Amino acid sequence: MKKFTIYIIFLVAIIFAGCDGYNKLMKSSNYELKLERANQYYTQANYVKAGALYEELIPVYKGTDQAEEIYYYFSYCNYYQGDYALAQYHFKNYYRSFPAGKHAEEALFMNAYCYYLNSPIYKLDQTDTKNAMAELQNFVDQFPESSRIDSCNSIADLLRGKLEHKEYDITKQYFSITDYKSGGPDYKAAIVSARNFIKDFPESKNIDEMLYLTIASYYHLAVNSLETKKLERLNLAMESYLKLVDLYPKSIYVTKAESIYQSCTRIKNNANKL
Repeated sequence: MKKFTIYIIFLVAIIFAGCDGYNKLMKSSNYELKLERANQYYTQANYVKAGALYEELIPVYKGTDQAEEIYYYFSYCNYYQGDYALAQYHFKNYYRSFPAGKHAEEALFMNAYCYYLNSPIYKLDQTDTKNAMAELQNFVDQFPESSRIDSCNSIADLLRGKLEHKEYDITKQYFSITDYKSGGPDYKAAIVSARNFIKDFPESKNIDEMLYLTIASYYHLAVNSLETKKLERLNLAMESYLKLVDLYPKSIYVTKAESIYQSCTRIKNNANKL
């Protein structure tokens, strides 16, 4: 027990001595020593202490040969601490400050990658997702021969899938959730959303469903419309049906869409008899 107590006291003393040493270092004006210790802390994965030292040294070494490396490692200190928003800012700023630097390509990629890491689940605001995609495209434009292009494409696919999922859910909600103004689904918004989905995600596996939702929405709008708008909406529903059958003849939505098409035809025929 006595030996254990002595060991604990000794360990605590070492810890406090280390803290005192670091605190004294932070107050020191020996910048060469600070840089040396910052690099040691970085190598030891002590990114909190390394980052604090690098941050102080950035203005001190500005314009010198060491400035680029200091800012590069400082950016990674933020990254390894999980502060991706701050890391993104500094990686981008590194690229702007040292566009011809040895780490310029890596920094611009990491700028985009940090946006990707901050991209939330699809149900939340997708600003960071869109920023990530824009920055990935910027990277590809700046470094078209980079070995990181495949990674950019893979990440972009993941981000695009997230945006697609969000827009898919929004369209379905417009079609199914009650709109308080009309007392029914918001068919007008569903049509706009489905059209945008088709335009933005032309390779999606859900295009046929979006076409069906467009058909059904035009039909429901038509049957509840004034006579002046009914014919136009029936025709739009029928045009969308023909597009669905032409593009996706084996779609599971063809049968339901055909039923709507036939109903549209009957309504138009009855109207012509009046």
